[in-house]
Amino acid sequence: MKPQKIGRVLGVGVRVAGRMAGERLAGAGTASVAPSPAPQSATMPATPRNSGVQAGRATGSLARGLGGFFRPFRRVGGIVFLEVTGVFFLLFVLVFGTWAWRLRASYAHGPDHLRFLVYAGMMLFFLYLSASSFWRARRK
Repeated sequence: MKPQKIGRVLGVGVRVAGRMAGERLAGAGTASVAPSPAPQSATMPATPRNSGVQAGRATGSLARGLGGFFRPFRRVGGIVFLEVTGVFFLLFVLVFGTWAWRLRASYAHGPDHLRFLVYAGMMLFFLYLSASSFWRARRK
């Protein structure tokens, strides 16, 4: 990721958070000095519904700012998750591969023929899951 893009994302998030904090402080400072008998603004009277709308707008602005900040981390986190998942599935490949290797003498006809086939099948299944996880991580 380019440093310019990370700086831009961080700058937008900080500006949005700063603007919201400034509005909060300005609103809290005037309300604590002297209560006004008139409505809070000429366009929007002080009602619970309007307060909820204003809070929803502030929450939406904060969510957009934080979303922009966490966007690069979300991509990297997804790649790391896929790679860790691939390694986890690879451990099962090793376990089932070891068990199948022990029973390799009876792969065609023997008392453990069915167990060998189950272990080999499970090993191939987890090998597919591991490889596809690494392949998806590489594509991101």
